Amino acid sequence: MKIIQLIILVIFFSSILFSQTNDNQILLSGNLSTDSKLILNNYNESVVPQFTYPVSDKKSPILAGVLSLLIPGAGEIYTEEYLKAGIFVALEAAVITTAVVYDGKGDNKTTEFQNYADAYTNPEHNWNVVKYADWLINEKGADPNIRKDNLPWDDTSLPPWERVDWNLLNSSETGSHKLPPHGEQQYYELIGKYHQFSPGWNDFPENQPNHDLISNNFIIYSGMRGEANDFYSVASTAVIGIYVNHFLSALDAVWSATQFNKDLAVKVRLENFQFADHVEFYPKIYFTYSF
Repeated sequence: MKIIQLIILVIFFSSILFSQTNDNQILLSGNLSTDSKLILNNYNESVVPQFTYPVSDKKSPILAGVLSLLIPGAGEIYTEEYLKAGIFVALEAAVITTAVVYDGKGDNKTTEFQNYADAYTNPEHNWNVVKYADWLINEKGADPNIRKDNLPWDDTSLPPWERVDWNLLNSSETGSHKLPPHGEQQYYELIGKYHQFSPGWNDFPENQPNHDLISNNFIIYSGMRGEANDFYSVASTAVIGIYVNHFLSALDAVWSATQFNKDLAVKVRLENFQFADHVEFYPKIYFTYSF
């Protein structure tokens, strides 16, 4: 499109209203021989008529940068860098998809390990706060009133977390951490991270004073939590990638706009030729195209 514009410019150049530095205007006829003589009659040795053709559709680097900062690839489309626009759009789609997919995987795995801990109807696969309270009472001499009733720890008439006095429980804990209320994120993190909560696992041996003994359920639960954290870590990295992609696309868009404005530089001017008895002018056109 630019080349066609330039060809049209050359064809109609001789009919353009031409301005000189002395503000004199020369209306050319379109015939090179006639125009040369016309210009010769108005020739001034100190002034060489010159016309510079600017690129009419220059791109704004600021606008290009802002567009790509908001939507990666938009600035590249604006500067007609369609291949790079496609690359940035593809990267954006990839990192967003990764973030969404792995965040979903993290949520699913979190639900899985929380259900695993809360499956109080299956004594073989859960963490039971009543069992933990019994261990504190029997092995650490805690206040028996921690338990709100005398039901066995595997009784399912009420969820275990509704059968303890949480304040008494926390005041009886001798470890480095206090068990948060059931349902909180820290509740699920601590029971699978610190050994002081090992006695709450259903496969922890009865009458075992050493809480550092690790049960198989503790290991399985910790592994599931680790998987969930790994999924969330990938999602977090992908989110960072989204920001990086926006930033890099904005930088590239600014550079692309700058290069676009330099891609085509055209200068058209009349060149004077000195002969023995006269001077003639010929239009010259200079093309510079940068790749």
